[in-house]
Formats: sequence, structure tokens, C-alpha cells
Amino acid sequence: MILSFRNISAVCGVFLLVSINSFHNSAIANINNQSQLIAQQSKTPPHPVFKSILPKLKQKTQIRILLPRFIPESDGKNPIYANIDYATPKNYEISLAFTPDCYGASACRLGAVTAEAVTRKTPHLNGKRVSLAKGITGYFVDFTCGAGCSDATLTWRQQGVQYVVGLKGGDRTSLIKMANSAINP
Repeated sequence: MILSFRNISAVCGVFLLVSINSFHNSAIANINNQSQLIAQQSKTPPHPVFKSILPKLKQKTQIRILLPRFIPESDGKNPIYANIDYATPKNYEISLAFTPDCYGASACRLGAVTAEAVTRKTPHLNGKRVSLAKGITGYFVDFTCGAGCSDATLTWRQQGVQYVVGLKGGDRTSLIKMANSAINP
């Protein structure tokens, strides 16, 4: 009887070790594939202006990519171009412009879409509170004008990432529609 108990204990011990090792390997695979799965979660594609830059953006960032389906001024009369200003594993910034080589210049700039992982150093959200899709609270900051006009922005946080949509001289209604089209693809 003692001999069979030892055999059962040994078999159970081996089973336990194999199970723990398999769990560890699957957890690592899950973490490694998380950024690709997040990037592929979108049900519908973003606005066509992002099509050419999306593969590069997916390669460079690990945070969830939210891009709007609605962009004001994109009714076909004037072409709109999206350029990646920068992209790292924890953030990205995309500029929207009326020319392919605008590089942020005021005359051809339409706006921007940005995202960054929230950390302790991320400033608190400010602006006028607005209700967004899925019960999310956004914060609207109006544009200012001097020699030129700045972007009006709408900022919100979702799943540990802070997202911002901005439009040069933009209005609150357009920014809410733009943000909601990113939140509810």
C-alpha cells in the first residue's frame, strides 16, 4: 500500500510541474500577443485616411489604437492626409492635414489624433466635461486665436490610455462626434 501511495504522489508531482510550466508559457504567449490582439479588436475600420499609416502604427505601438471613423472636412471636396508624427510602444501622434507634406504648419493643418499610456506623471484631465459613448467622460478645451488658431481638443481615458482628438479652430460638437466614432467603431 505504501509503495502505491508513493507512485501516486510521484505521478501527481510530475503532473503539477508540467501544468505549472504550461501555464507559465501560455501566460507569456498571452502577454506577447496582447498588443496585436488589441489592435485587431476594432469591428469596423477607421476613416480611410488612416489606411496607409495603420500597419506602421501597429508595428510601433503596444497601446490600444483608437482612430476615428468621422473626420470633419472629409467630404471629398478637399483631400485629407494622415501622417505619423511619432510612435513608440507607449504613445503615438498622428497629424491630419490638407496637404501630404504639411508637417504641422498652420496653413494646411486640420488637427491631430494622439494617445499615450497613463502613468503617475500624466497630468490630470481638465476642460469642460462632456458625455461620450460607453459612459465615458471627456474633457473639451476650446481653441484660442492669436496670430493663428490652436486646436480645440477633446481628451478622454479608456483602459489605461489617454486619447486626444484635436481640430484647428474646431467646435465641441464635431470633436464629440469624432471621439465617439473612435470609441464606438
